[in-house]
Amino acid sequence: MADGAGTGAGLQGRLGFWHLIGYGLALIAPSAPLNTLGVVWGKAHGLIALSYLLGGLCMAFTATSYAVMVREVRNAGSLYGFARAALGPFAGFMGGWMILLDYLLIPSLVYVIMAVALGQLMPDVDRAVWIVALLAFTTAVNWFGIRSTSVFNAVSVISQIAITALLVSAGIVFLGPEQAFSPAPVWADPLPWRGVLAGTSVCVLSFLGFDAVSTLAEDTADRSGRTLGRAILAVLALATVFFGLSTWVLGNAMVGRHFASLEAAHYDVAGMLLGGWARPALAWFTALMVGFTNALPMQVGVARVLYAMGRDGQVPGAFARLHPRHNTPWVAMLATTGLSLVVALAFRDALDFLATLVNFGALTGFALLHVCVFVHFRKSARRNLALHVVSPVVGLAVIAAILTGMGAWALLLGCGWLVLGLAWWQGAARHAPPPASDLAYSV
Repeated sequence: MADGAGTGAGLQGRLGFWHLIGYGLALIAPSAPLNTLGVVWGKAHGLIALSYLLGGLCMAFTATSYAVMVREVRNAGSLYGFARAALGPFAGFMGGWMILLDYLLIPSLVYVIMAVALGQLMPDVDRAVWIVALLAFTTAVNWFGIRSTSVFNAVSVISQIAITALLVSAGIVFLGPEQAFSPAPVWADPLPWRGVLAGTSVCVLSFLGFDAVSTLAEDTADRSGRTLGRAILAVLALATVFFGLSTWVLGNAMVGRHFASLEAAHYDVAGMLLGGWARPALAWFTALMVGFTNALPMQVGVARVLYAMGRDGQVPGAFARLHPRHNTPWVAMLATTGLSLVVALAFRDALDFLATLVNFGALTGFALLHVCVFVHFRKSARRNLALHVVSPVVGLAVIAAILTGMGAWALLLGCGWLVLGLAWWQGAARHAPPPASDLAYSV
């Protein structure tokens, strides 16, 4: 795959299956249900495990489409590359532009969450100080290459699994095995479907991250796309099983209890199961380890999307420059880091605002992905009815249902980003010459 002048020979394929699994799990975060435990429990009327299992099922259609396309288009641009190959340059640009809304703002959102958590522990320190310090650390780790990030991801994932397993084990001991696995978090008669679906709409967002594994197509040793596709599906499957089991036990621990704040319910549950020391300990763990686990890989993913778009002239070509020693897209990384810093500082007191934009970018990007699968295989002799027709159509229906449940502000702000993308295309991107790398998009 060709690079632009001055960009170097390209990203080096070094990662194997387990590196990809670690990256994906790090981005999803095995302990993610803890942070939304009370919110989902309240919305779903206690049926928290059912909501998470349904959330995993909903995302399975999108994961399948990703696994299909990574075998067809091996490109660091992920959705950008898929849409360019299947639908043309304009769709490719718009796909990359919309998924950038997700990838650019998730680090900002995570930095703010970390700063809020640390602010609860040390209220005298301004959130802006935490944001700058945390962002500087994640940039330093990513600067030295994807392998150094993989090592940190592995430590983070193992730590999160251990902490969540400790809470689940304590819940089983506290409640007894029979009560710990009672059907209360997974079934009720009658079933409050509206509440369960409301809980699922929150849970779906906890699974976001498996998609970013596709941005490592050019960092993967196996260039056939098979390993990458298996890793995407495995990450989602592991997360679904882990989320379902952990919320089943912890959901039973919440039965019959009142929480002053649903947003902080997981701290109350930890204190109840393990003792008073567990509350501040979990707060520190969430603020540092969980936050870094999300910020580090997403910083990698967004830099690679911008790298691919810069290589193709869709954004300034400087974004395609690779560091001569560490083989990282350093210009793209510094630019996106700077944007994350500005956004995080500007909206450090507006978490809801950032979250709505992230959700809109991810879901509209996923919708375009399903269209890519349907169109790419519409006249192919390899067309499979289940994988290439039924799965993307059902995936589109699921995304449409979630988008209709979004607030007006989320849709308005997301459409504003869409309009900015259209303006950029009209002004600059559409006039870029066809890149040599187009030859490598579809294989």
